[in-house]
Amino acid sequence: MGKNHSPQIVLSPHGLERYDYHMPNSAHPGFSPRTALAVIFMTAWLAACSSHSDTKSPPSVSPVATTTGLSHPESVRYDSARDVYYVSNINGDPAAHDGNGSIVVVDADSYRILRPLVQGGVNGARLSAPKGMALSGDTLWVADIDTLRAFDVRDGHTLETVSLTRLGATFLNDVTVGGDGAVYITDTGRNDSASTGSAIFRVHARLPRVALATPELSAPNGITWDAQGQRFLLAPGGKEIQTWVPGEPAPVPLMNGPGGYDGIEVLANRSILVTSWADSTLHLIRAGVMSPLVRGLSGPADIGVDTRRNIVAVPRLLLDRVEYFRIP
Repeated sequence: MGKNHSPQIVLSPHGLERYDYHMPNSAHPGFSPRTALAVIFMTAWLAACSSHSDTKSPPSVSPVATTTGLSHPESVRYDSARDVYYVSNINGDPAAHDGNGSIVVVDADSYRILRPLVQGGVNGARLSAPKGMALSGDTLWVADIDTLRAFDVRDGHTLETVSLTRLGATFLNDVTVGGDGAVYITDTGRNDSASTGSAIFRVHARLPRVALATPELSAPNGITWDAQGQRFLLAPGGKEIQTWVPGEPAPVPLMNGPGGYDGIEVLANRSILVTSWADSTLHLIRAGVMSPLVRGLSGPADIGVDTRRNIVAVPRLLLDRVEYFRIP
């Protein structure tokens, strides 16, 4: 999204009625009206996002560094073994099978892009709109619309491709590896009559299944495994941050907040970081209290944590950059 253009969204008590988005094609090739709608609706909750997000407002805390030259960065994953970040780039419509998504490697010390790891259409790689990622050894798991993909972080070659279309997946959003070694993926769904989202899928030994499907998930977005608590932490579209223990029939509310959540990570001291599009803020949850850590972050997507330096990386999806902040 260009700095001088913003979506105008009209809402009724029933949700989105219409939207109006004006941007010259030259301002950002590939970022169409459909893209603006999909990004804002899928990863924020529209009323809050339209009333609070301001791409011109600087963060309330200055970042220690910024990585530019990205294209709709949605997720950041830190690799402590190699001391790098992986950044997924949607590069266009987040729901289109256009084959032009990418993942780049960013040096965690200089914050510079080192090289592309995966580029859709290059060396046989298939990647359209990569979003959340999870790292397990040398394997990087990536959510790509309705497919879970796995790439080798050493050279970027494809390891696995698991389609979830037969299970009804429409907008896979975030990925984590559970305590059982299986991969869990949230499906936020689309705002149409044919797709309700509100599902978590499980993939193990290339076999996908529905792990949980209930409206109580409230369009799940971020997910992470809390090893100490032996539970998942969920960052959905609703007001409640949730927990879920595998096998249980529904998530359990952890606490209320602004809603419109995206990335969520649990720290070694069991504090929790979570981003919200609703108030354009990175929040810190510590001892059961949610406090704003950084305000003024329009489009804060799926965060990653550098455990060596105690830094959180926040992708600014609408501004094509990643900003890095020190965790207190």
